[in-house]
Amino acid sequence: MDIEFNNVKELYERLKPALSAKVTDLKRKDLDYIKENDIWNYLKDTKWSKANDLLLYQMVDDILNLNEEEIDDYVKSEIRKKVIKPNLENMKWDDEYDKK
Repeated sequence: MDIEFNNVKELYERLKPALSAKVTDLKRKDLDYIKENDIWNYLKDTKWSKANDLLLYQMVDDILNLNEEEIDDYVKSEIRKKVIKPNLENMKWDDEYDKK
């Protein structure tokens, strides 16, 4: 039986139990900051986007056998990309501060 998906959201929902199981596994290894969407994004960007005729069982296998060090490095690098900088625009100055 071939399973077909109408869109990526349907595929994500179908893979959600495997993603959730992997997150639970990672929590036991003190990697509790890694979420389902991190695993999805990592595999989508690094493995699945390069594959042809990818089957559902292969995707589940990729999720469940994901290397913890690789996903950890990926998540940390994504966090580093999103370093928050101070917003210095549109600050309302009071005349008192300008005089000091």
